[in-house]
Amino acid sequence: MASFKKFRAGPKFKLSGVDPAATPFSSGGDDAQREQLDTLAIELDRLQNVLHAEGRRKLLLVLQGLDTSGKDGTIRWVFSRTSPLGVKVTAFKAPTEEERARDFLWRCHAVVPRAGEITVWNRSHYEDVLVPVVEGWIDKDQTRQRYAQINDFERLLTQTGTVIVKCMLHISKQEQRVRLQERVDQPDKHWKFSLDDLAVRKKWDAYQAAYEKALTATSTDDAPWYVIPADSKHHRNLMIAGLLVKTLKDMKLRVPPADPALKGLVVE
Repeated sequence: MASFKKFRAGPKFKLSGVDPAATPFSSGGDDAQREQLDTLAIELDRLQNVLHAEGRRKLLLVLQGLDTSGKDGTIRWVFSRTSPLGVKVTAFKAPTEEERARDFLWRCHAVVPRAGEITVWNRSHYEDVLVPVVEGWIDKDQTRQRYAQINDFERLLTQTGTVIVKCMLHISKQEQRVRLQERVDQPDKHWKFSLDDLAVRKKWDAYQAAYEKALTATSTDDAPWYVIPADSKHHRNLMIAGLLVKTLKDMKLRVPPADPALKGLVVE
């Protein structure tokens, strides 16, 4: 089994060093991989129950990636067996006027996970060190300041019981072209397509550079970044499911001690 450490960003991390088509966590054909994912999804549901029962700590999964990298699909399949009562998903879109009138972390802090809860962010506060950087809306000093503010924010969360897992879904330019073309060619997928996707695609290299700088600056011991090869949808889902299961197991969750008042109680 491959090691997650090999995909963890660090100070000398290079995005080009990760092959988007790699599948080190996959084995067997499609049927075998679906079975693997289902096994992991069932285990994730069990661990979520214990997290909820313990009622002290929280888990935050941050998903970032360019268009078609599979953020929605990841959520759909990785949490396919998890009770919706224990998982909360927030999708971050372009800031509203109300949000722009405040600091860029305001809208994020309002939706951090509660005790005993898994929260998934589909896009996140990292949009504020990607889009503004590529578009030239903030300069290098402002960008560095935001990196520091993000690290402080995430440190606050971890020090108050939140475990953070950040995944960058790394898709190749060729695979993105294929997926965008599918959305164009299939009328029932037109709702997924926007001409803005093509405008962003033209700035591919700039976004790759912005991601690399952001990952390097904000992958910390408190909140590490993992780069997920995402050309294979099966592999993407398996890797993230496996990472979440490992993370929850490493938390050594425990259900509350038995209530002595219930010993010998007979329900009639």
